[in-house]
Amino acid sequence: MANEIISYHEMCRRESSSLQRGMNFRLGGARSVILMSVRINAPYRDELQDNGTVLIYEGHDVPRRIGGPDPKNVDQPERYPNGSLTENGRFHQAATDYKAGRSGPHLVRVYEKIRDGIWSYNGLFHLVDAWQEQDHQRKVFKFRLVAVESEMPLPDLEFYEAERRRIIPTAVKLEVWKRDKGRCQVCGASNELHFDHDLPFSKGGTSMKADNVRLLCARHNLSKGDKIQ
Repeated sequence: MANEIISYHEMCRRESSSLQRGMNFRLGGARSVILMSVRINAPYRDELQDNGTVLIYEGHDVPRRIGGPDPKNVDQPERYPNGSLTENGRFHQAATDYKAGRSGPHLVRVYEKIRDGIWSYNGLFHLVDAWQEQDHQRKVFKFRLVAVESEMPLPDLEFYEAERRRIIPTAVKLEVWKRDKGRCQVCGASNELHFDHDLPFSKGGTSMKADNVRLLCARHNLSKGDKIQ
């Protein structure tokens, strides 16, 4: 469920992978997994746009090696020396296939690191575009992903505009976590937590202000449903 708060180990168990890298193409099935962060000093320039409905995700650098060049001074690679596609290349190819009408949008699960030891599941996204751009002295990959409501897979060759979903901004999540002291605001539980909207989107609520977001445990989040409390 989107907006779920999850530990790194729980995230790895869910995806049946150690998730040692941020980009994971087709991880055990049709869906891919990416790990994002918009925190200060994050290693890549990820950003949310269009009122939190769009993620612009930066591709990943060459591995750091002893005696090798600074990865931040080298073009982000599309292929390995043997010619096979890197994760950048595989995601780029998926976006190219979608834009050319050869497949539906690739499905990507997105997890966000909001602070050390605390991750948030940002839900399912459609990968709809990819490109390279100049970043000072090197080229980097950029990927455009749209947050969508449905977790259902799409027919490969069918195109339609899926219903968009808004992501709670990182700054709001951090403010709510601090204010609510990492506990459910109904029962005080500190596990299986979610960021919950007091007033739902369907009734005019917003995710842009901490005043409309609180921490709830899974039980109270599910029992609330779409009702105004």
